[in-house]
Amino acid sequence: MRDLDLKTLRLLVTVCDLQNIKAAAEQEHIEPSAISKRIAQLEAALGTEVLVRTRRGVQPTPAGLAVVEHARTLLFTVERLASDVSAYGGGLKGHVRLLASASAIAESLLDDVAAFMGQEANQAIRVDIEERTSREVVRAIREGSASIGVCWDNVGFDDLEIIGYRSDELALVVPRAHPLAARRTVGFVETLAFDQVGLGPTTAMHGMLQRAASRAGETVRYRVLVSNFDAALRVVAAGLAVSVIPAQICASHARAPVAAVPLTDPWARRQFAVCFRRRDSLQPAAARLLAFLEQQVRPALA
Repeated sequence: MRDLDLKTLRLLVTVCDLQNIKAAAEQEHIEPSAISKRIAQLEAALGTEVLVRTRRGVQPTPAGLAVVEHARTLLFTVERLASDVSAYGGGLKGHVRLLASASAIAESLLDDVAAFMGQEANQAIRVDIEERTSREVVRAIREGSASIGVCWDNVGFDDLEIIGYRSDELALVVPRAHPLAARRTVGFVETLAFDQVGLGPTTAMHGMLQRAASRAGETVRYRVLVSNFDAALRVVAAGLAVSVIPAQICASHARAPVAAVPLTDPWARRQFAVCFRRRDSLQPAAARLLAFLEQQVRPALA
């Protein structure tokens, strides 16, 4: 199929959402017969049916479901393109899409980006931040779907350029009445005797803890899996489990009824990196944000 008709794709998505051609026609202010004709032309071009008629309306075929999924992505991209272009017409001087891991977002990245956007010279720059796993961040930057990525530096960056960013230290967080709460430090292996709350299996943190336990011939006994560190802290505060999280996040929740015990393991001290394809290929706004992030790490390394 050489050329895609965006209006037809939009109508197909609406029909599938409403499961009714007449209702879709009313919503889109078009005749039902016009929608049927467009969808028939799309089916002819694809060589397969995308809709089946039922007593209650219409349903997408398996091929139709695939088309609708891709259509949603295409329509979103087109809408975003139009929004970005209109923003430039209104005086916006730059737009940066930044991808980052959960750990990077939970710690200093949001504060750094806010400080960057708060500078008078950057008032007209918009920064979109999206959370991804470290591997997804690297893949997206390599594919060119985002300008800058921030993630843990133990992933394979291959041909990407990187700069060092901030570092952190992991700690075991326990309820204040827990047997380990009074310890000054603790080894990760000692924590494996207790139920834990952690992030999902696709995250870098989950994989790192699994590997550390495996090297000791043990397994991590997860009682709860959550989507972010704030949720993990709440589970620990409720007395349900212990958790390994960045010490900086613990410090930002000083009032929580938990204790943070630094881990002694070498891997508990992590370094983050900012990755990008090539510095000289970055748009001016992205290059300016990169330079700002590069400056933020210098005091931490001093």
